[in-house]
This record gives sequence, structure tokens and C-alpha cells, in this order.
Amino acid sequence: MALPTGHLLTFYRSPYRVPYTNVPTTNLLRGTLDLLILRALVLTELHGLAISHRIAQITQGTFQVKPGSLFPALHRLDEAGWLSSNWGESENNRRSKFYRLTAAGRKQLQHETREWEIISAAIANALAAS
Repeated sequence: MALPTGHLLTFYRSPYRVPYTNVPTTNLLRGTLDLLILRALVLTELHGLAISHRIAQITQGTFQVKPGSLFPALHRLDEAGWLSSNWGESENNRRSKFYRLTAAGRKQLQHETREWEIISAAIANALAAS
């Protein structure tokens, strides 16, 4: 389901606009960040900034994640056992922490995806009701 024109969901307010669109910002639903992080890590391990860029890419710029929101969430998911992490070098030859999905993280992604599908269908039905 596409967002109506003129809506950009974000984790922070910024004077800068996403290259994908130039629309006003609104608040993000609680719990969405975990799902997006898990989804961003499906294909490969990534460091924090790359996760933020991947989320922007897979949501076509609808979601922008500020480090102040991203890194506490990554730590929380790591503590929960849904991610594992190790230190390595980024593409800029900087020391970075890389995150990857664990088996438990893949299972959690499936669970959260099912929940989100139910919730979004219910909201779509409510919006379509006369």
C-alpha cells in the first residue's frame, strides 16, 4: 500500500529533505524501526550508517533514521539475540561495527512481518469503511 502524496514518515525532523521526495514529515509508528532494521539486514551484514541508507532505499526515502534512534535500537536487537555484531572496516576504511541477522532474528522478522500485514490490512479496511 503506497502512502498518500505529501507524507514522509521519519524518525526525526530535519531541515534536509530526502532525495526521493520533498514532502512534509510526520511521526513514525512505534515498533516500526525494529522491523525495518531486521528487513534491511536480510541480504547481508551492514554497519550502522549502511543500515540507515538501506532503510531509506527500501522505503524509497519514506523513512529516515537518525543515529540517535538507530544505534540504541541496534543495541537492543543485539541484546535480544536477533542480531550479532562484529568489528570490521567500512568501505571508507573506518572501524565500524557490522550487524547481521541471527536465526532468532530471521524468525522475529517473520513474526513481525505477519503482525504488520494484519495491522496494515485492518487499517486499510477501516479507512475504506463507509
